[in-house]
Order: sequence, then C-alpha cells, then structure tokens
Amino acid sequence: MIALKEVSIVPVPVKEKLRAVVSDLGSQARVASVLGVSRSRVSRWLRTEQPDPDNRRKVEGLEFVLTRLLELYDPENAVEWLLGHNPFLRGARPIDRIAQGRITEVLGAIDAEQALSYA
Repeated sequence: MIALKEVSIVPVPVKEKLRAVVSDLGSQARVASVLGVSRSRVSRWLRTEQPDPDNRRKVEGLEFVLTRLLELYDPENAVEWLLGHNPFLRGARPIDRIAQGRITEVLGAIDAEQALSYA
C-alpha cells in the first residue's frame, strides 16, 4: 500500500483574486463594469468588505476565465467579449454565465473562439 502525504490546501482569498483581476483589466472601474457593481464597491472589497456570495462567485469565475481569455485578447477586448452576446453560448453573455457558476460553458466558448482563430 502506498502512503499518501497529507497535503493542506489553502484557498486563495477572494481579495487576492480581485487584485489579480484589477491588475489584468487595468482598473477598478473596468472590473466594476464587468461585475455590474459600483467602483466604490470594488474598492471596499479590496480594503475591508467581503463580496456577497453571488459577487464572490463572479470574482472567482472571472479570475479563472481571464487567465484563458487574456491569451487571446488584450484587456479591453476581453471586457467586450465578457459583456457581449456570444454565439457559442446561444446568445448569452459570458459574464452572466460566470455569475451563474457555468464556468465550463464559458471556457468552451473560449476554446471555440480560439479554434476559429487558428482556422
């Protein structure tokens, strides 16, 4: 029998993920626009408050999706892609799918978009 080493997993705090998203997109205002919240809300999340569960999911999903999306687009076009109606998502907006926790669908749309860019 193989003995497994015990590993302690420490999740990355949402505040750190939010900082990464702000860095990737270039401003708190742009992040606020993508998340559909006020700039002051993003600022408070970065300083003292925790986002509510729905916005926490959006931040975490956005951080994950941006890693892939920024391989294809600059930040401005990535924001447009997130907020635009996407044919690979049957006309839905990727940011709405992220908010619903449907990250796999958004990643599939990115894969499809990437496949078209190589065609």
